[in-house]
Amino acid sequence: MTSRAAPAPPPESGPPGAVTETSGERAAGEHTTPDRVTVTPDRGTPAPPSTDRATADLLDRFLAALRPRLPLLRALWAHGSLAGGDYQEGRSDLDLIAIVDRPCTPAEERQLAELHETLDRTDPLAAKLHCSYLAADETADPDRLHLTWAHRELKRRTVTPVTRRELHTFGRVLHGDTPAALLPPVTDAQLAAYIRTDLRDYWRPTLENPELWLQDIWVDLGLLVLARATVTLRDGTLISKGEALDVLGELGAPDEVIADIRNRRYGLVAPPPPPGSAYPSDWLTRRADLTRAFLGPALDRTLATYGHNSPASGG
Repeated sequence: MTSRAAPAPPPESGPPGAVTETSGERAAGEHTTPDRVTVTPDRGTPAPPSTDRATADLLDRFLAALRPRLPLLRALWAHGSLAGGDYQEGRSDLDLIAIVDRPCTPAEERQLAELHETLDRTDPLAAKLHCSYLAADETADPDRLHLTWAHRELKRRTVTPVTRRELHTFGRVLHGDTPAALLPPVTDAQLAAYIRTDLRDYWRPTLENPELWLQDIWVDLGLLVLARATVTLRDGTLISKGEALDVLGELGAPDEVIADIRNRRYGLVAPPPPPGSAYPSDWLTRRADLTRAFLGPALDRTLATYGHNSPASGG
């Protein structure tokens, strides 16, 4: 099989599997929830207090530092596992969206980069903190690129229909207005079309790059995306990564690969990082082969089954 140039690593929250790739301050009337994340009671309801104190501390520090740098901050939301109840401290990404009144100036962009870099130097969890900054009048187009801090650098990324649906369904308000007040809703047809395109044009071609599938992130997200996308196309609902592991069993994914993902993401002790050897272990090679042998036909079946008439395509 011919190898193509390797695509960028998949973001935890960007692809369909993320179901996994921000006017003035509102000081008056604000209060602090038990997990010490500031919210505005008349603009949004906080999620139940986090049981992960280190995560709550990082979110507090981030919001406290963000507000003087972005005095036009209207809202800060969490999506992904942090909002959906599947968050694993130290393993899951912290996926955030900030809404501001206008696009950031170059000077503000530099200040944001310095803020993220400072947090990264002082808090080990900050390496997993990703935040997109959206101007309030630029939220309607899912294809629009927005300033984003992710993987320790500033870049420009879209806020996908999956992320938008997450925010409307279970987004966690950390500050300011709710997603319903500032973010246009996503229709079922838009959501299904995005998922089908992503499976066909992004994930299916990556199987032609065998070396990618030696990495944990590709195995994990490739399989979890399939399961989560299949459920969304089938009945329009969003499920967590943990729930997706059960769906993978129903879809016929290899049991030993499912067990490997479950252990690394939900085991009592996080596994150590892989060794730095340039030569993959026999297990990594076998896992890659099993994953690719299952995933190609499974993606094709999902696309064939839900290509045009899925419940989520009804608009």
